[in-house]
Amino acid sequence: MRRSGLCSVALLLTAGCIYGFAGGGLPAHVRTIAVIPFENETTSSEIQRELADALRAELRSRLGVREAPEARANAIVRGTIQRYEVDIPVAYSADNRATTTALRMLQLVVDVELVDQVTGETLWQRKGLVADAKYEERGEPAARKEAIGRVVNALVEGAQSQW
Repeated sequence: MRRSGLCSVALLLTAGCIYGFAGGGLPAHVRTIAVIPFENETTSSEIQRELADALRAELRSRLGVREAPEARANAIVRGTIQRYEVDIPVAYSADNRATTTALRMLQLVVDVELVDQVTGETLWQRKGLVADAKYEERGEPAARKEAIGRVVNALVEGAQSQW
């Protein structure tokens, strides 16, 4: 009987730790977030939409916040896509029989910030965040997704480090 009581207390404490940090490390009042389309200083039009979509999906699932319009959101994510370069040569194959003749890299550089709209405080910011990914010929879409994932991970980890 005593053992089951201790187990119950341990279970409640564990549950409190799991759910005690609202918004995955964000201040407790931050329950909603808006992802503002990033200013795009590149010639790639799809990168802006893909980055916004990835941010919305991951912030909901990993930080436990709901999406809201900018005017009603407790926090906003905004930024600028500074650079998006593809076809940066990394390696070439000297073997003519190789199916892949070159290894290439793409590089995504963004300025990003997470701002608490209630207090006006910048919760996390990174200027010149570089995310790159290597790819083989015709592998640019998968590499772009990987680089975007790295930007999203940096933001989520930055937000979580606030607790």
